[in-house]
Amino acid sequence: MTQNTIETIRLLVVSREPAVLRLLGHLEESNSWHLETAASGWDAMERLQSGTTSQLLVLDLPRGDADGLHFLRWLRRLRPGLPVILLCHLDDAARGKEATCRGAGELIVKPFEADKLEYSIRRQLGSPRSGDWDIARKNIEALGQDIFFVSASLIMQKLRAQAALLAKTDVPVLIAGETGSGKCTVASLIHQLSVRSGFKLLRVNCAEMPEAVLEVELFGASGVSSPRRTSLGQFAAGEKGTIFLEEINEMPAALQSRLLQVLQEQEAHTPAGTDAVPPDVRILAASSANLDRALAEKQLREDLYYRLSAFTVHVPPLRQRKDEIPILLSYFMHKLAKHYSLPARGFSSAVLDACQRYSWPGNLKELEAFVKRYLVAGEQELAPAETASNSAGGNRIDSALLRPQRVASTPLEGSGLGKNSRPESLKSLIQGIKSEAERNAIGVALTKTGWNRKAAARLLRVSYRTLLYKIEQYHMRASEPFLAPVPAGDLLEYEVKGSGKAS
Repeated sequence: MTQNTIETIRLLVVSREPAVLRLLGHLEESNSWHLETAASGWDAMERLQSGTTSQLLVLDLPRGDADGLHFLRWLRRLRPGLPVILLCHLDDAARGKEATCRGAGELIVKPFEADKLEYSIRRQLGSPRSGDWDIARKNIEALGQDIFFVSASLIMQKLRAQAALLAKTDVPVLIAGETGSGKCTVASLIHQLSVRSGFKLLRVNCAEMPEAVLEVELFGASGVSSPRRTSLGQFAAGEKGTIFLEEINEMPAALQSRLLQVLQEQEAHTPAGTDAVPPDVRILAASSANLDRALAEKQLREDLYYRLSAFTVHVPPLRQRKDEIPILLSYFMHKLAKHYSLPARGFSSAVLDACQRYSWPGNLKELEAFVKRYLVAGEQELAPAETASNSAGGNRIDSALLRPQRVASTPLEGSGLGKNSRPESLKSLIQGIKSEAERNAIGVALTKTGWNRKAAARLLRVSYRTLLYKIEQYHMRASEPFLAPVPAGDLLEYEVKGSGKAS
């Protein structure tokens, strides 16, 4: 979207609440919008009748005020095409739903974050910030910066309804699903739809930190230099909000016991260990592992599992919701094109067909990685498969080649990255190439050792835990081919130690 287009957006806000007006004032300033306020619905009606050119109406519904609903009925007669966003309190949500039946395009329950209101405004206007993603589609729900929920398939629509029901409760929820399937997005959706949406959603990945660091991250710690100085953990920092614990099965046993105590006794000890305070925080947990196996191998405590799994959400893999693939391809393409300052590429029908047939074992993460390569190299990676199919009389691209089979050595050439490109974008693109090299080096070591992970870790001179993390990060499978002539030990020692993931 150009600056001139941004300046033409005119909003009419009906509210007397200072916090709402202040928030919208900040959005007006940061987006160069034109904001006009009205004290009541009928005041807004007079302005509309006088010819104001507002493009969207934000209606803040006070508690117990029924006039707003009557106002909407008259507004539909006067300006039937004017988008309306309704703000209401949780106890007025039933009346808010009635308002949506009378013409309000979207309902936002207070309290809410500024990003949520901004995305809702852009969605109703059909003009997202980048101008390159059709966020106005009814099956795309923006949850924040770079977080979105797609419900183009029936299975995801059912998941959306399940998340909405769970958002009304305040109990722990276990989110299960394959790596990269969107568990974090579901956690964000539950949080955004809950009464805690006005407070923080804190993410903690239990697989990324050693036990001592994870303990401090969750529960805090007393200062070493002075006992009076303490570091508050996430249970204190997330007061009134939500904590999302990723890969809960990777949490060390001692910390699982402390977490169970928080769930059972509804209290968490202070860093000094003397006082116990009731944490006002909701816990969402997730795992991409086989939970039955994790329980059998004592990796996850049974009592903790039963506490967390009373309400369980299963996020389906991408291969079970292929109706969403064209939308996801379009979104990732335009998002990455903007980030790297490159022109967005279109997808031919052959590529779309191949993407629909492919199983995507790495789910959304793998799909985004493919779009990144496609943005830089186009159909060059797919050309050999297409040639092979055509020579056999076929007309399809082999979907197996959608996955990276080699280290891309020349993606920067001819990619359009010139003097005007942002340095951080170039650095990010190079990092992606290094990640493919690292992945291949790990694959070579695993192939040499017959997928004996401990032997491969010794060969690569990294810890066993680091190797397991990398295998999970890159969604590696024993059936994949890898390039043999790679000095695996030297390359991975440089790449893995440089990544900061070693433990």
